[in-house]
Amino acid sequence: MRESGLPSSSSSSAVPDSGRPVPSSLWRDGDFRRLWVGQTASQLGEHASLVVLPLFAVLTLDADAGQLGALRAVGQAPILLLSLFVGAWVDRWRTRTVMVLTDAGRALALGATAVAGLLGVLGLPALLVVAFAVGALSVFFDMAYQTSLVRLVKRDQLVRGNSALEGSRSVAQIGGPALGGALVSAPIAAAPSAVFFALSFLSIRRIGRRESVPERFERPPRVWRRIHEGLRFVARDTSLRTVCLAAAAFNFSFAAVMTGYLLFLPRDLHLSGTAVGLALAATGPGALLGSLLAARLPDRFGYGAVLVSAAALGDGVFLVVPALHGSSVVTVPALLTVNFVFGTFSQLVNVTVMAVRQAVTPDGMQGRAAATINFVGMGLTPLGSLLGGFLAEAWGTRTSLLATAAGMLLSPALMALSPLARLGRTP
Repeated sequence: MRESGLPSSSSSSAVPDSGRPVPSSLWRDGDFRRLWVGQTASQLGEHASLVVLPLFAVLTLDADAGQLGALRAVGQAPILLLSLFVGAWVDRWRTRTVMVLTDAGRALALGATAVAGLLGVLGLPALLVVAFAVGALSVFFDMAYQTSLVRLVKRDQLVRGNSALEGSRSVAQIGGPALGGALVSAPIAAAPSAVFFALSFLSIRRIGRRESVPERFERPPRVWRRIHEGLRFVARDTSLRTVCLAAAAFNFSFAAVMTGYLLFLPRDLHLSGTAVGLALAATGPGALLGSLLAARLPDRFGYGAVLVSAAALGDGVFLVVPALHGSSVVTVPALLTVNFVFGTFSQLVNVTVMAVRQAVTPDGMQGRAAATINFVGMGLTPLGSLLGGFLAEAWGTRTSLLATAAGMLLSPALMALSPLARLGRTP
């Protein structure tokens, strides 16, 4: 997700209900460590499942381009259907409760998938159901964990907190796809994801600090009113409006790219599931580097310059993929490089804009602001996945990859033409 806002030095610090001050070092805070461990395990489970389910469909069930596009679209549909409602609800719930329940649900869903695979009854219809269920629960978890950090740490610790959490996501991007690719041919390929979600459940449920949840009214506003407040808040900010449009362009095109990509690697380049997982895992080290750069580059070069240049470099590198031919000795190193560069600059954009969006959003609006940006920015991904499958069937995977990768460059173009490009080093 790509989002943004203008950092504000006047934002108040979040203070827990317990009155216990947050330690100056995040790593001395046991509750933050529990959130970090749980989020890391959750991300490992999610990134492994994102590889296992589509590759299982392609390599084991022999799914065609249209079926793969439909599977990916079903898994992404909850973003469009649920984000706004979940954001309105999460603002009024304790995020620890939301994360614990969703972890338990995802562990059960993927555990049942592993059992079905072991019994030989796992088909495409079952994969569609699991993909939708896991996608829906992930919407709840993602909204909750983004909101939980704001309630758990001080405002001046948000950048460091986000860097730590996004760094763990980077580690998950290394281990998750590699593990998923290696196990995709096994009947219990979904089992590791279920285990990771169970570990996340155990860690997050141990968070002891009472959250500072915005006061609830005796008769709370209707959900549609709360959704409208979130939409209006984001719409009134020029930078947030631009980021919504840029994120929508990026995620629509990227969803189309990934549908063709997951067909192109095993069928055109003849790579094994392990090689595909290894190539995708290269995004992880790049994202880890991007998280580290995000703590330094905006202050040195300016937020606008970093956002536009990082988006252009990260998105543009995918134009290399359709040109790849030859044996795995040539293609795998090239794919590793492409994914590393993409991971670095995409994560640089993500961490920078997430931290500044959190800094300017009131505590009672955090979930709705994140949900609005998530809804607008990622709501078109199911259509992008379907388009990617359609184009791969109509034009072939190589041509469709070239067209959809070029479409990703619309995102940095929109940012370059907006006030975002003029953000300086001192917000």
